[in-house]
Amino acid sequence: MSLQLRPVVTEKAVMMIEAQNVLTFKTGKEFKKNDIKKEVEEIFGVKVEKVRTLTRDNKKYAYVKLKKGFAAIDVATKLGVM
Repeated sequence: MSLQLRPVVTEKAVMMIEAQNVLTFKTGKEFKKNDIKKEVEEIFGVKVEKVRTLTRDNKKYAYVKLKKGFAAIDVATKLGVM
């Protein structure tokens, strides 16, 4: 099962990358935190510390905090966000 992870590119999302080592994705409502964690770790070759989700206006956002030693800014650069 492949998730529909779409990076969010807003001023707030970029600030979270720089300050908190957190990547923000828009994803399908049916996906659980564990699914999101596994997908991010497989795709980008990083370790995830924590996943927080927010459902708003029938959209689901995932805030993925990476473990120390893995820079969110590097992943964002690969995605073309930074």
